[in-house]
Amino acid sequence: MQFFDDSLHPENMEKVVITVAPYGPEWMPDDFRDDIPVTMDEQIQKAVDCYDAGATVLHLHVRELDGTGSKRLSKFNELIAGVREAVPDMIIQVGGSISFAPEGEGEAAKWLSDDTRHMLAELTPKPDQVTVAINTTQMNIMELLYPEYLAGTSLDNPGIHAAYSEMTVPAGPAWVAEHLKRLCANGIQPHFQLTGMHALETLERMVRKGLYKGPLNLTWIGIGGGFDGPNPFNFFNFIHRAPDGCTLTAESLLKNVLPFNTMALAMGLHPRVGIEDTIIDQHGKRFSSVQQIEQTVRVAHELGREIASGKEARAIYRIGVQYDSIEQTLLANGMAPNRQAGQKGVPQRG
Repeated sequence: MQFFDDSLHPENMEKVVITVAPYGPEWMPDDFRDDIPVTMDEQIQKAVDCYDAGATVLHLHVRELDGTGSKRLSKFNELIAGVREAVPDMIIQVGGSISFAPEGEGEAAKWLSDDTRHMLAELTPKPDQVTVAINTTQMNIMELLYPEYLAGTSLDNPGIHAAYSEMTVPAGPAWVAEHLKRLCANGIQPHFQLTGMHALETLERMVRKGLYKGPLNLTWIGIGGGFDGPNPFNFFNFIHRAPDGCTLTAESLLKNVLPFNTMALAMGLHPRVGIEDTIIDQHGKRFSSVQQIEQTVRVAHELGREIASGKEARAIYRIGVQYDSIEQTLLANGMAPNRQAGQKGVPQRG
């Protein structure tokens, strides 16, 4: 991304698109009874509360009545329909893992099969976005979840701890290409969840080959355990390399969430909050998804940035937009054109 002398002036920045992940599939309801919704009505109301607080993108997972993360697509259909009716302007972003939570004690924490995840393209009503990982990667979410923050929670259980430590994200090249094909054919926008520079480079190669022709909405994930660590230099390097025409959201965990979101807000980028990322504030106290949104709005306003409405967020994300050619995709996303046969030097944007 390019930064000019006035790029840090808020009047030259897009409005802030706040993503909230309020369903936290790694936690059980007793870990934060005041904030983890269980019934379908509670899950829908949580989306309403988050939208009213200022979030315009809902990162969606679903729970069963016993509190476990649901892996039934029929439950996703039910929640999407309920949220769509209650807050029609909110961007619904389905988590591509469906639910990575273990189904029982002693079982693995894992993403579901390739075929099952492909079925997210068939959800009815369809979501606006499905998150898509690039490259199969270790996802040890326990690496940076310090023991003092886990005491008394379900993640303090040695079996659950071990299950999450060994989790991987399956996202090989054939699966990603097929998944993007199915999502785009059904008018669902991918939101790319990128674990580091290698994932961004792979995505750029796919765009240059024509395997994806649409807007680049990216999230950088600094959670360690196989992903980039929560080091600002990782984040800044990613920002430096990201295409000029993309949108970029910061995602981290626990006490790293606020610092990275503040950096993102200061630079004209976008934040993600919610109990999937942290259930504590900077003082170690329980911190609800709505409270996190309210804090983000305050920080944004202190920096002079305005919060996007649902309709404005849709325009910023270019929801519903697809491109006709590789060349059009590269241009729209602020990327240099592909090299033509025999061309010397660096290809210049038209």
